[in-house]
Amino acid sequence: MAVQKILLLFGSQTGTAQDTAERIGREAKRRHFQCRVEALDSYSVANLIHEPLVVFVCATTGQGDPPDNMKNFWRFLFRKNLPTTSLCQMDYAVVGLGDSSYPKFNFIAKKLHKRLLQLGGNPLMPTVLGDDQHDLGPDAVIDPWLLELWRKVLALYPLPSGLRVITPDVALPPRFMFQFLDEDSGNLSKSPPEQDGAFRDAPSELHPFRARVVSNQRVTEASHFQDVRLIEFDVTGSGVEYVAGDVVMVQPRNSQEEVELFCSLLRLDPDKLFVLKPTESGTPLPAHLPQPCTVRHLVTHYLDITCIPRRSFFELLSCFSPNELEREKLQEFSSAQGQEDLYAYCNRPRRTTLEVLCDFPHTTCAIPSDYLLDLIPRIRPRAFSIASSMLVHPNRIQILLAVVRYKTLLSKPRRGLCSTWLASLDPVNGAERVPLWVKRGGLKFPTDLDTPVIMIGPGTGVAPFRAAVQERVAQGKKGNCLFFGCRQKAKDFYCKAEWEELVGKGLLMLFTAFSRDQEEKVYVQHRIRENKELIWDLVNCRGAHIYLAGNAKQMPEAVGEALRSVFQTAGGLSAPEAEEHLAGLERAHRFQAETWS
Repeated sequence: MAVQKILLLFGSQTGTAQDTAERIGREAKRRHFQCRVEALDSYSVANLIHEPLVVFVCATTGQGDPPDNMKNFWRFLFRKNLPTTSLCQMDYAVVGLGDSSYPKFNFIAKKLHKRLLQLGGNPLMPTVLGDDQHDLGPDAVIDPWLLELWRKVLALYPLPSGLRVITPDVALPPRFMFQFLDEDSGNLSKSPPEQDGAFRDAPSELHPFRARVVSNQRVTEASHFQDVRLIEFDVTGSGVEYVAGDVVMVQPRNSQEEVELFCSLLRLDPDKLFVLKPTESGTPLPAHLPQPCTVRHLVTHYLDITCIPRRSFFELLSCFSPNELEREKLQEFSSAQGQEDLYAYCNRPRRTTLEVLCDFPHTTCAIPSDYLLDLIPRIRPRAFSIASSMLVHPNRIQILLAVVRYKTLLSKPRRGLCSTWLASLDPVNGAERVPLWVKRGGLKFPTDLDTPVIMIGPGTGVAPFRAAVQERVAQGKKGNCLFFGCRQKAKDFYCKAEWEELVGKGLLMLFTAFSRDQEEKVYVQHRIRENKELIWDLVNCRGAHIYLAGNAKQMPEAVGEALRSVFQTAGGLSAPEAEEHLAGLERAHRFQAETWS
């Protein structure tokens, strides 16, 4: 009997969708399916018509947007010339991952399912919608859904005669074998070379520019609870070009102290050289790792040892445990019944992978090195809105960085990997370089000189608008209107002197909301309502574009509600007309939002 095939395609922004797709892939291999797991934009979409069985795992980002690694697929799939019978030979299922506190909860998964149906696909199951807001996360609904999916799949594609499902206590083969090199291989390259001089091509994720930090300035008062930095990078010779609204991507690294602890726990020699060998033909080597590579480079630059481990981590770890008590606890954490205990142990206190490894010492020292890349995900790059204009700061990139630090039940404060590292860099004595590259951002500002802009950016959401104001002022564009909100005027009013100078010159209209400076809290949405006549005039009579950036939880909906209120009270529209007017502005790209959680 021919080997049955299944394809797992994911669209993932933070790694959760990829982890879920890989989990389904492992379950497929336990059922003896030939399985491929790929990002949607890495897959040759023209081949989809030949695929018999596909599971799509898709996250929804921001305000109903597809993740970066499925945007090309998304555009292709919605081409109007695709025949309605394109996918009539394909059985499929869709897993959605989202957050129900956002207005467009799981929008991408719902729309994908509808489009696959239009193209003739045969759904095996209703779309399952995972919710980050659930106490147990997306797995609360994915677990029972998967049980039913496999029941239906095996009815259509039965196991070959004589084969049984491989049980979870048996470790599947690793994706790669570590081939350690002899000492006399020491003259081989141990890490990627530092990039100096001019780049022939623009820097990218695979070939970042290693930039020097030239300024690292705290812009909140020392007594303020949050440390926010204005950090400036020198990108001379990089070939980097950007416009207001673009994003700089930064590849962080683990601290030396944590790298040493990890190597000690796993009894790894950090200076040992290795090359990776795939265990299955066709498996690509990790593009971000040099070959050969030292263990130190792998742990410092690749393995995310400070992330909060996912359930799959505990499942694989349990297979290696020589200690009965540790093995039972790990099996409990990886079972559907143990998810409440896992959440209480891991997610609620934000316990890191490294801390978990310390809690399971007998298991940790028994981990085979071949499984390191299956066990621990790679460190993902972090995105920051660029807060400067090349017209004002040539060969420089500036960002507004909130240093992540908070307390949980654990005695040691939780720290953000990237923000802690960047904040620690010394522009005077530091020789350390920051790997970075630039991506086109979601915010596009008007090129016409006379088009006004209304920018709404509370907190560090003001970053892209600082770039836009600098750029527009340098180009002689008028009609710059900024709504900025923070807690206290004296403590976290970022770039205060800069804004006030522009206001004094008549180049900026500034409206501020300091939420804690009076008894009743005041936010940007309150200032929007107060200035309804101005906003209606700018939007209705002068064709203004509206931009929103900042935290993605309650703020975007509150601002949207304030704008609809303005359209009703100042513009005389009914509630449905105001709703449609805002939607029309969005369709015309005159209302754009870039939000993050």
